[in-house]
Parts: sequence; structure tokens; C-alpha cells
Amino acid sequence: MPQIIADRTIFSLFEVARSIKRTIAQRYSQSYWVSAEMNKLNYYSHSGHCYPDLVDKKEGKVIAEMRSIIWKGDYQRINRQFEAITKEPLKDGIRILFQASISFDELHGISLRIVDIDPNFSLGLLVREKQESINRLREEQIFDANRRIPFPLLPKRIAIISVETSKGLADFLKIIEHNDWQYRFEYSLFPALLQGEKAISSILEQLHKIAENSSQFDVVTLIRGGGGDVGLSCYNHYALASEIARFPLPVLTGIGHATNETVSELVAYKNAITPTGLAEFLIQYFHNFSVPVMEAEQLLQKKAYEILEKRKADLGQSMRQFRQASQHLIKENLTLLNHHRQQVNIYSMQVLKHHQTLLEQTKRQVAMLHPDNILKRGFSITYHEGKALTNADKVAKGQEIRTVLAKGEVISIIKTNEN
Repeated sequence: MPQIIADRTIFSLFEVARSIKRTIAQRYSQSYWVSAEMNKLNYYSHSGHCYPDLVDKKEGKVIAEMRSIIWKGDYQRINRQFEAITKEPLKDGIRILFQASISFDELHGISLRIVDIDPNFSLGLLVREKQESINRLREEQIFDANRRIPFPLLPKRIAIISVETSKGLADFLKIIEHNDWQYRFEYSLFPALLQGEKAISSILEQLHKIAENSSQFDVVTLIRGGGGDVGLSCYNHYALASEIARFPLPVLTGIGHATNETVSELVAYKNAITPTGLAEFLIQYFHNFSVPVMEAEQLLQKKAYEILEKRKADLGQSMRQFRQASQHLIKENLTLLNHHRQQVNIYSMQVLKHHQTLLEQTKRQVAMLHPDNILKRGFSITYHEGKALTNADKVAKGQEIRTVLAKGEVISIIKTNEN
């Protein structure tokens, strides 16, 4: 009961809390369907109970916040049903439609006891958000922008956005690092959160880093392990899908699910169902390049062999022709040489004979001019002092001269000389 002190009615805190409890119990006597974002699940494994933190947001700001509880039995049933439909368990950061009773506790305040959750509501929100993002991207005419980027001839340098511990990343790296053809890839890992509300900002941050160094990469890959549609809701967000659509490099996604492509996958240059499929896609580009190169190499070898064989045959033919021509030329020159030898012999004999004749004639002429022969024709030689006398002025009266005849000599004394 309240106390009256100095004309004041004073209630204890417990009385106020109990009054609120009675009022709420009378006013909210049934359960209600409520939509809110489950900011944090707060599951306690030792008890099996959950104490979700529920929020409502407007333009990104929290406008309402309330605590709730899901008792162990309810949680097991709700989570089992939720996972069967959405393919993922209840988790932080998803918007839910839940059925709850409203209660007030003197110690813990107001709370919502969640007794059921409609998983189809969460899926419906995803579908609506997805379509809104698609419509906006089409209106801005960037929905196909990334697919219009020319794909590199060899996607060798890869920027990978993933989680280091992701199984999908391990599968991807296993394929590209140990492929049977020994193709060599270069890659850099840009770690990021890949699901939940914070995944959007985390992935965008890494995309911005890659864009600043886009000249160092050929493609960007976004790799994640498997998951249901709820866990992939961040990939339907306009901000992330818009960044991928406008990215300066081809963006390839392999986020591990087979149905209901997210908007980010739809605007990416290539979407593979699994990281393994994404790795095989990249290897296929190396095949597309290497096969024509190997075919060209084989064709080049074949053509080179054919050319060498033809040149070899031509060389053999040329050698035979050269041999025949040289033999014919040698034969002709030998014949000509023999002819010239004969001609030289004939000509030299003629010349020799002619000169012999001239020599004989000269010999006869010389013989005819011999002093003995000249003396025989009546000539004589007069000597004075041992020298042939050719001028009368060379001797004086009384001097002795000697005259040589064809037969014998005459000694004379000069009586007189006339010139």
C-alpha cells in the first residue's frame, strides 16, 4: 500500500513495477505478431535458451529496442522449422516476423516471449529487397556494366575477397595451384566478412582497396562457402551490387549455392555455383589460350619440317645440277685446253721452224760477211800499227802498213798518200 507523508502519496518501486505488470497483463493478454530485426540472437548453449536483442530501424537509425526470450523447447522447434525452409539456422542480423506474448517482470522489466517465427517472412523480405535493387540498377543502366568489360586474354593476376579459413577459398586455391597443366596464377587475398550486416561494408572496403591498385590485377573473385538465402541477404544490397556492377575489373563470384542468384551475382561478370567451378572457369581461359598456341606450335613445326625437306630436296637437285654442270664445264674446258695445247704446239712448231729458217738465213748472211769470205771476193784489210786503216790521213810518208789478202799478206812503205 502507498504511504501518505506530508500530503504526498508515495509508492514503492516494487508497487509501481507490480502495477505496470498487472496493467500489461490485462492490456496484452494475448500473443501478437511483430516484425523486427534480430540484432543479436544471444543463444546460451548451457541452458538452451535464447535472449534475442530486437531493434527497429528507420533510415539506418535504431528507433526502438527491446529484449526478448525464446525458451529452450520453443527455440529447438522454431530453429528446426526455420532451417528447413531457409536452409540456415537463426542468426544475428536478420529481420523476422515472430509471434510473442508481452510480459513485465519486476526485476527484468518488459520483455517479449517469442513462441513462433515465420521463416517465409524473412524470405519474402529478401525477395523484395532483391527486386528493388535490380530495378534501381536497371534504371541507372549499370546492371550489365561489369559484363561489358573486356575479359583479359589470360586472367593470371587474381584479387581474392574471402575469409582465410573459408573452405570455399581452400577449394579454389587447391584447383588453381595444383592444376594438371601447371598453369601459374598470381593472387592476393583481401580478407572480408562474407555474411551478416557488416559484410557489406567489409566487402566494399576491400573492393575500394583493389580499385586503387587495379593495374596490378586482371580479375576480382568473391569466394564464400555454401549457405542458405538468409545468410546471403547482404549480396542483394544495392550498395554492394552497384559497386560490383561499376567495378573497373571483371568481378567473378563463387559464393556456394545453386539457386536464387543474388543481385551481386547477377551483375558480376561471371557467377559460378561453387568456388571450384570458378577456378575451373579461370583455367578454361588458359586452355582457350594454350590450345591454339600448341596447335600453332605443331603447325609451325610441321611447316618448318616441310620447308626444310623442300629446301633439302632443292639443295640436292641443285647439287646434282651443279655437279653435272661443273663436270660438263670441266670436260668442255679440258677439250678446249687440249685444243689450245695442240694449237700452241702447232703454232710453236711453226714459229720455231720459221725462226730456224731465219736463223739459217742470218747464219748464211753472217757467214757471207765473215772477213775471210769478204777477202775471198777480192777485198783486203790494211793495218797500221795493229789497227785496221780506214783513213789515209792516219799514215805518213815512209811509214809501214800491212795488207791482209785472202791468201797471204803484203808489207808496204808509204811513198805518198792522198785523200
